[in-house]
Amino acid sequence: MRTVPGRTDHVVVVGAGLSGLAAALHLLGDGREVTVIERDPHPGGRAGRLDLDGFRIDTGPTVLTMPELLDEALGRVGESVHDLLDLVPLAPAYRANFADGSTIDVHTDADAMAEEVRRAAGPREAQGYLRLRAWLSELYRLQMHRFIDANFDSPLGLLSPELARLAAMGGFGRLAPAIGRFLSDERLCRIFSFQALYAGVPPQRALAAYAVIAYMDTVAGVYFPRGGMRALGEAMAGAAEKAGARIRYGAAVRRLERRGDRVTAAITADGERVPCDAVVLTPDLPMSYRLLGRTPWRPVPLRFSPSAVVLHAGTDRTWEGLEHHTISFGGAWRRTFTEITRDGRLMSDPSLLITRPTHTDPGLAPDGRHLFYVLAPCPNLRTGRLDWDDVGPRYRDELVATLERRGLSGFGSAVVTERLVTPGDWSRQGHAFGTPFATAHTFSQTGPFRPRNLVSGVANAVLAGCGTTPGVGLPTVLVSGKLAAARVTGAPAAHARSL
Repeated sequence: MRTVPGRTDHVVVVGAGLSGLAAALHLLGDGREVTVIERDPHPGGRAGRLDLDGFRIDTGPTVLTMPELLDEALGRVGESVHDLLDLVPLAPAYRANFADGSTIDVHTDADAMAEEVRRAAGPREAQGYLRLRAWLSELYRLQMHRFIDANFDSPLGLLSPELARLAAMGGFGRLAPAIGRFLSDERLCRIFSFQALYAGVPPQRALAAYAVIAYMDTVAGVYFPRGGMRALGEAMAGAAEKAGARIRYGAAVRRLERRGDRVTAAITADGERVPCDAVVLTPDLPMSYRLLGRTPWRPVPLRFSPSAVVLHAGTDRTWEGLEHHTISFGGAWRRTFTEITRDGRLMSDPSLLITRPTHTDPGLAPDGRHLFYVLAPCPNLRTGRLDWDDVGPRYRDELVATLERRGLSGFGSAVVTERLVTPGDWSRQGHAFGTPFATAHTFSQTGPFRPRNLVSGVANAVLAGCGTTPGVGLPTVLVSGKLAAARVTGAPAAHARSL
């Protein structure tokens, strides 16, 4: 494994998002002096926050899986998830509502889920689910330590007995047909393949290897931290500062000072110079490349994932039939992906993720109030050239009408405060092409073909975050911080163990 040459005593981490904080914790554990520079007044990065009229709103990811990766990072400085966070396992992990009026709860307990599948689709599908669960578990075990939690210096690093095993398991086929080998009920197929959209590719075209995301959601378990997802960044930042890290909030890095092929300091917007022996960059790839003054050559341009419109709504009531996470599937399926990934159009029959965090933590809203997070996938700004300042308010009304048609009657009149976030807003926050999901996981942007965390021509700069290896998602972002730290120190931590 290639590492940063020369002295690496003091490392500057640009960004106090979860990848930057994970990198900081691993670096501290390996004895490095660490300074984290964050443009916002608080930690979290994409796991952002908004306090609005007494509502404590998470503006980023709402699904937490694989908390052992958090525990691994915190453990590098002698802390633990159990001491710093109150994680509530969600049961069910999701509720899936379908256009035909049926509902399927997604349990991570094998027996409970098999019984739910038997109820909804019959004994044959229940047996298929158990076989699928075993396949997902083996796929995860095979990929995690060899292909996800690993730094690659070249595609040759893939060559291993595990690669042959992955091929034999069908990992290089397509996701939708792979799930179809075990399940025939279309509703169940959706439940175990919709996660491909997180990776920016429709299930019909995504590699079957990305079923590991379904493993994380449907087998490993889904959790929610009391206090909201912001608690993750607060816990990690607090542990890092306790271990000696300096975190400078409200300081945007405007340029990097160079001497030859080495970065020697980060210069903030107010002119402060922070010297360093190495730097870890966590902004979106285009921004990181601009800071470095170079963009690595690729034979084809980077492809970016679809974006999302998010409606944050505080209401004076709630509705029966909703869990913490509810997926409201439209009748269309393949057409939906074509619209947002190829045609650049809004979904004509949307599938929505409805998160109700006050179901688990009522303290996130004023007494008697409820908090909703409604996410609608949509084209990014490269695929769909929509004027969101004009389209946004009208699409908000369409989303509210859709929710009301699907059982949340009176939703619009129940809203007492709200904030709409569109691709235009994501772009203004610095997310390339207005997507918070970064570069898509196409075959040419997967594993060793994904933009690497080392940049040619710069000896002591390392990348972390969802745009680089291993990819998009809260668990993999934590791994990216660990991998970045390993590039600096040459001493990767032991693999995480289950909690």
